[in-house]
Amino acid sequence: MNRASSMAVPAFDVEAVRRDFPILQQTINGKPLVYLDNAATTQKPNQVIDAISHFYRHDNANVHRGAHTLSDRATMAFEGARVTTQKFINAPSPEQVIWTRGCTEAINLVAQCFAAARFEPGDEILVSGMAHHSNIVPWQMAAQRTGAKVIPIPVTEHSELDMRAYRQLLGPRTRLVAVEHVSNSMGTIHPIEDIIALAHGAGAQVLIDGAQAVAHWPVDVEALGADFYTFSGHKLFGPTGIGVLYGKREWLESMPPYQGGGEMIETVSFEGTVYNRLPYKYEAGTPDIAGAIGLAAAIDYLGGLDREAAARHEAALLEHALALAADFPGFKLVGRAEHKTCVLSFLLEGTHPADVGTLLDQQGVAVRTGHHCTQPIMDSLAIPGTVRASFSIYNTHNEVEQLFSALHKAQTFL
Repeated sequence: MNRASSMAVPAFDVEAVRRDFPILQQTINGKPLVYLDNAATTQKPNQVIDAISHFYRHDNANVHRGAHTLSDRATMAFEGARVTTQKFINAPSPEQVIWTRGCTEAINLVAQCFAAARFEPGDEILVSGMAHHSNIVPWQMAAQRTGAKVIPIPVTEHSELDMRAYRQLLGPRTRLVAVEHVSNSMGTIHPIEDIIALAHGAGAQVLIDGAQAVAHWPVDVEALGADFYTFSGHKLFGPTGIGVLYGKREWLESMPPYQGGGEMIETVSFEGTVYNRLPYKYEAGTPDIAGAIGLAAAIDYLGGLDREAAARHEAALLEHALALAADFPGFKLVGRAEHKTCVLSFLLEGTHPADVGTLLDQQGVAVRTGHHCTQPIMDSLAIPGTVRASFSIYNTHNEVEQLFSALHKAQTFL
């Protein structure tokens, strides 16, 4: 590579990034920690930890209507976090960013509030055949309440949604399509733009579970056109217990509230209640103020990185892992989508995933094992689950090699 092309494609300084994440600077069972469980939750940089600590040390108070300085500061930080999140996903307005406890609660909110007034017996909800349980069970519950039915979108042998079957399933009774942007168990990146356009062409609305996408590349909800888009803070280098629901204004305005209580009201009397305006209509009770502030800090942290360089780094990690896997005896890759993010889901011949995970942990390598809350796709593959190694911006090529070295040792025991 000549000097000009080298300058055109800046290198990603993974070691500088790693220094921002204190949890990575430790040993597990006497070995340096190799954290490869990022699809379950990401680690937190100092900037996020410090933002949460600063709030509790200096600004802790309840938000809105407080007649004192601490409440004013807390409110400004809390609502500022909403604006930061709005810009992060390019939502039209901060009022369309609803705070939730996580992606799961965001989906449940829509399943309860949107479905209640719109689903009738015989209506159809199309759900990804490889969806996380949090994007299956809420729709099953909505179907039980309304008489609608949940129909899975078939999956191909390469762990991709069968778009031909999807087109055939769309019909006059299709009311909603619920699909993950990225499969958490396979790493498959779905053609979301096409899925949304086809659904809208059939007169259906769309909810996208973006929990596995937002940490890896910029998401523009306006450009996508999804009716609802959800994600969690803890998979975006932010704290647990905070999540986001974006919704088109027409739906958020027309849907009933999710829960009753303080904040979501304008006036209350025993004769009746007038609900608050957006976004507070859906935010009953004291919110996770520190969580919102921590999420904003995580977004700001990501904004300080070269995200294109970070994406190239992650892609290179997956490519390295796949190359090593190709030469590893008894290695069975699960999920062979053409377009996928940095998830390596696999089985070792003659072993159980849980045993492999335990032996890797003894060598300081953290992975996840089991069905990854995607039992239907595992059942369709006739497997109990997989070992899943998932990479992030702070992982290194050396850690990929440590994973396979640890797998070699585990294999000798099993």
